[in-house]
Amino acid sequence: MQQLRITRKGPSAAISVPRPSRDAAEAALVEHYPALVRLAHLVLPPSLGRQRRVLAAHAVVQRTLPRGRPAGTGALPRPRGPREEAHAWLRARVVAGALTTRELRPAALALPRVTGLRLFPRAGGGDELVLDRALAAVAPEVRAALALTVLEGLGPEETAALLAGAGVTAPDRALDAAARLRATVPGDPAALLRGPEFDPCTVHLRPTDLLRRRRRGRVAALAAVLLLAGLPAAGALRPDAPAPAPTASAPDPAADPATLLRADPERWADTSRVDFTAWPARGDRTGDTALLGRALTAWTGDGVRKETTPRTSAAPPAGPPALLYAGDTDGAAVVLLHDGVRLARYTEPPAGAPVLVLARADGADVTTAASVVLARTGAGTRYLLAPWIAEAGVRDLARPAAAARELAVAPDGVTPPVPAPRPAGPDGCGGTTVLQLRSSARIVEDHAFLVADLGGLGPAHLGWTPLPAPGVPSRQPREATGPLGLAAWARSGCLLGPLHDAGVRSVNRWEFAEQRLPERAGRALWVCARAETWEGTGRADVVLETPARAPGAVRPLLSVPDTAACGRFGQDVLAGGPWTSPSGVRYLLAAGSRHVVGITAGGAVRAGARGRVLAARAPGEGTVVLDGRLADGGVLRGWTAAGG
Repeated sequence: MQQLRITRKGPSAAISVPRPSRDAAEAALVEHYPALVRLAHLVLPPSLGRQRRVLAAHAVVQRTLPRGRPAGTGALPRPRGPREEAHAWLRARVVAGALTTRELRPAALALPRVTGLRLFPRAGGGDELVLDRALAAVAPEVRAALALTVLEGLGPEETAALLAGAGVTAPDRALDAAARLRATVPGDPAALLRGPEFDPCTVHLRPTDLLRRRRRGRVAALAAVLLLAGLPAAGALRPDAPAPAPTASAPDPAADPATLLRADPERWADTSRVDFTAWPARGDRTGDTALLGRALTAWTGDGVRKETTPRTSAAPPAGPPALLYAGDTDGAAVVLLHDGVRLARYTEPPAGAPVLVLARADGADVTTAASVVLARTGAGTRYLLAPWIAEAGVRDLARPAAAARELAVAPDGVTPPVPAPRPAGPDGCGGTTVLQLRSSARIVEDHAFLVADLGGLGPAHLGWTPLPAPGVPSRQPREATGPLGLAAWARSGCLLGPLHDAGVRSVNRWEFAEQRLPERAGRALWVCARAETWEGTGRADVVLETPARAPGAVRPLLSVPDTAACGRFGQDVLAGGPWTSPSGVRYLLAAGSRHVVGITAGGAVRAGARGRVLAARAPGEGTVVLDGRLADGGVLRGWTAAGG
């Protein structure tokens, strides 16, 4: 009986595991088939698309059975008992096969053939979507390490040995990256990975585009007839026939409408990259080469007024861009293009000169690539929605209890005009109109989210991170479409006004602390609203929400530009400012996020407190310096509002 032999660096000796018989391997394959296919599916690259990835997972597992002599050797940990030898052998071959498959082109995968149907695992919720995106962003060996430790229950040493035998050069780094991923995604990764959303054995079936298949069938039949009819003429060609006249030189590919990229209409439902690259070309003028040529010339040349969002390059595209839309909107001809990094909207108004607007769109996702502004007129704003948007409605943030008004979206994804928000009132804050969108169940179930038009081409995604309950781990940003999230954003809607035309990609309202006010004046909520731009910079607005504050009149206590605070890479925050009690006494209030265990105030107010909040009398005005002590012993310098 042949044996597999693995050698590990360090003091460990080589481990030899006997290769199972074909009968034992087949029995183990039948017994553990769903788990093995799930393992292969997680390791395989998401770039294959959902259908090819499912089929490839089954192909990888079915190719693991030994045929006479083993196809190759691979490292695997010593099984706990003889009955597990066959399972361990197959598991190692599945991992090695899935890691090797990433290097092959899809056409070389020898997949099972499925004609006329699309198949894909069940769509999940928000946590599943976040985990799926996190898995797609890491290397295959990291996904393998996560699957082996979470799904297969292997220890770090066993996992490292198996990965090393599968050809992974740095298994320890893969294990560390898998541990970080497991700690950062929301929910329980083990429970999520065992759910039906990551099960390639329980799939949905949908037909492919029936009309396109019928057209292709007719075209193929016509081509066959023409080929047969042309054979005699081809045989009569003389060797000395004159060569065809030379054609004119090809135009610049980036300015040639014939080279425009056009995504398959169903790509968005069969890819893990749900962004602008999955948008098909829509509109009633996608075949108007003259219009498309003018739009491309405007981008690649001069002579047309160009507008850009902050820090967006106006340079021509490096290659042929993708066509997303071409049609007439409110009397103007509009063309929407995407070069992988930027959106370009070319508009020919009924009167006046054309204009080209450019905006960054790199790193867009299912929410930030869900809609684009096609036109703004006196009647309102028209949007073009992503093909994965199944429902759309309009909300007024200042009225959280009111139901969303449904939008009647045209078949090509264009919305009717959405009225502009109410003008500003006496408090200087106007209404804020937002879109509430829901993704199709074909990519994710029960996923609704809010986006707000802040003046750019792409509306900004609005998120919400509520205050965690005592003893509960910190929460991840979530969608603000529930009653509590809508009520929270009703108090923060005024913060969106100053963000117009700033290239904002997303705004997250983070409730980082709660404080009991002096003189039994109730409880206050400390909020940090972070506006993230497409280039990565951010602005943080800190708000102290007190019981007496009117919902529509929220103003930031302080604003900090160009900061990483209140975001993924700045999770500790300490802020303070003045507050006057109902009796007229002036106080300094301060609060920190969950890792702050002590606060010290110096300068005009000298005070200290254990824990995350501080309240001290502030008899006069002057500069206050705040320092926070972190749980790990570090020191955090705080922000203070003017006059604090």
